[in-house]
Amino acid sequence: MIGVVALIVIVGYLLGSIPSGLLISRSQGIDIREHGSKNIGATNVWRTMGKKWGLLAFSADTFKGWLAVIIGAAIAARWGYEVPLPRGKTAVDFLTRDYAGIAAALGCILGHNFPIWLRFKGGKGVATSLGVIIGMMPLVSLIILAVWGAVLKLSRYVSLASIVAAASLPVATLALMFVGPSEGWAAVRGWGYFYFAVAAAILVFKRHTPNIKRLLAGTELRFGDPKPAPESPISEPPTS
Repeated sequence: MIGVVALIVIVGYLLGSIPSGLLISRSQGIDIREHGSKNIGATNVWRTMGKKWGLLAFSADTFKGWLAVIIGAAIAARWGYEVPLPRGKTAVDFLTRDYAGIAAALGCILGHNFPIWLRFKGGKGVATSLGVIIGMMPLVSLIILAVWGAVLKLSRYVSLASIVAAASLPVATLALMFVGPSEGWAAVRGWGYFYFAVAAAILVFKRHTPNIKRLLAGTELRFGDPKPAPESPISEPPTS
């Protein structure tokens, strides 16, 4: 079983380490690491290259998170161990439902944040975290997406919206564990999901440490504010 989990984590990491924002920017003759915040994430792609490319990077990062969870579950179902467990369950069922997605999700987020190909200098993991949560807990993903959108609309800070959404992840997960459905697409099954939610939130907080400092200092740019100085040879779209 340990070998199967290790394989799932590795596959998740490799998927997560695909630098969507960097590949998109290079397709247009730009190295996104030389512009804006120098981050390869979707926000910096949007700021540097415009809405179309920013949305593409966001979608790609979200998709790879979702795909990692799906592949992780498939690996567990294919190469897990059929050991009888109580109530007709098998080790494969247990791994697939409660641990395979979590293992793949953590691997994917770490791959995005710390890609080996880029000397472990990756993105902040927000879109990728959303993708894995869509794959694991669809209803929770809708809740945190709504929180993110509401905070962004009220504050116009993308970073603040991401931080508050991350903080709401363990809360929403815990709430649905106790009051949500026990089966079906909206179910949250087991404490493993809560522990994952806490870990994912901590990773988002850590990656947003510079943004938190700027928010406290009042120097963080709001969504739609002009850039201090031109940095992109492509365009000057609204920034975040």
